[in-house]
Amino acid sequence: MQNTTLILILGAMAVAAFFIGRGRAVAVVGGPQHGTDLHSLPGYYGYFTAIWCLLPALAVMAIWAVLEPRVIVALIISGLSEAQRSLSPGELNLLVNNIQNLAAGDVVSGDLDVALSEASSRLSGYVVMSSRLLAVVSLVLAGLGGTIALRRIQPDFRARNRVEKIILVVLIAASSIAVFTTVGIVLSVLFEAIRFFQEVSLTEFLFGLNWSPQTAIRADQVGSSGSFGAVPLFTGTLLITGIAMLVAVPVGLMTAIYLAEYSSNRIRGIAKPLLEILAGIPTVVYGFFAALTVAPWVRRMGESFGFEVASESALAAGLVMGIMIIPLVSSLADDAINAVPSAMRDGALGLGSTRSETMTKVILPAALPGIVGGILLAVSRAIGETMIVVMAAGLAANLTANPFAAVTTVTVQIVTLLVGDQEFDSAKTLAAFALGLMLFVVTLILNVIGLNVVRKYREQYD
Repeated sequence: MQNTTLILILGAMAVAAFFIGRGRAVAVVGGPQHGTDLHSLPGYYGYFTAIWCLLPALAVMAIWAVLEPRVIVALIISGLSEAQRSLSPGELNLLVNNIQNLAAGDVVSGDLDVALSEASSRLSGYVVMSSRLLAVVSLVLAGLGGTIALRRIQPDFRARNRVEKIILVVLIAASSIAVFTTVGIVLSVLFEAIRFFQEVSLTEFLFGLNWSPQTAIRADQVGSSGSFGAVPLFTGTLLITGIAMLVAVPVGLMTAIYLAEYSSNRIRGIAKPLLEILAGIPTVVYGFFAALTVAPWVRRMGESFGFEVASESALAAGLVMGIMIIPLVSSLADDAINAVPSAMRDGALGLGSTRSETMTKVILPAALPGIVGGILLAVSRAIGETMIVVMAAGLAANLTANPFAAVTTVTVQIVTLLVGDQEFDSAKTLAAFALGLMLFVVTLILNVIGLNVVRKYREQYD
């Protein structure tokens, strides 16, 4: 039985358990006219029964999903010949992968022999057996859980308290997933970055001026400098982000001010959806626009003024990235401006201030925490952008502040280093994790700055 089908059956059983539990709660007190004799509303007894019908089965399914692949692989390995079991861990993993591919009908590397076919047949049998066993165990648990919950229904049973406690535990578990996921991401990046810094010094990485992560695989290999100075990547990232912010912040902020305070409802009703459409355009489309339209235009304009402009430039990428971020800045600033209490507007206008003076001296300072938060979010968005930079700014790690030159960013290099089949035992591949750790640190610093600004002005205008 497929897991989707099993979940649908369990959901139907939970719905049935809800109605049965609610009906039993009414029946134990002698009918609806005696509903006040129950400790909780009848619906809570139904919820209690449905929860105990559904949660144990779902818990078993989650544990099963974690343990099933390991158990099946262990059974497959135990059924192999002694020579195959004595292979090195890498060769054994390749053999198991071939067996799994053969069972799934995919391409198998190497020659196909009888032992491999027999192992794939056993694997298919184990999968079918596991699926059937999971269905039986889950359905039995659902039935037992619902039955036990029904037998506990009595007039003095505190069903509401039990249901609320279970829901509280579920909410805490759901919120913990985000925390543990963040911790897992940080630790996974940190451990690999530490391995990188064991091969390359932190000083060279942070202050080196040459980025050429082509490490030698053989002693006689040429063209592999193995330089890991990340300063060109940092400067390229800051250059493109700065250009994007010079476009996005003024335009987005002025757009938000106009739509929030000066435009009519008709204009706002037209402009707001258009901005939302602009925000929904995929970044690869922006990349095509930058590469095919903006970059040639920037080159022609620069050459007409006597500047030497590369076919791929930081200016082209920054301009298009700024256009992409305008809706983000505008939407968040608009929400912050509209959140300012109308009493502050009315008070300033009543004292004789003009609409411009009210905006600059009252509304904008009061909305500044939200505006700063939106700008910092936009900065993080610009730092993490990849497609536009790849298509419009190039891959050259040049240490320059010239916006007409080709540069690259940290995210582009991460993608470049991890493209294709890589072995995570060389400094070249591990450098991607060090760059990712730097992005995390920069984002953390931006968040701390934003929180300090928000806290300062929130105290002033509360």
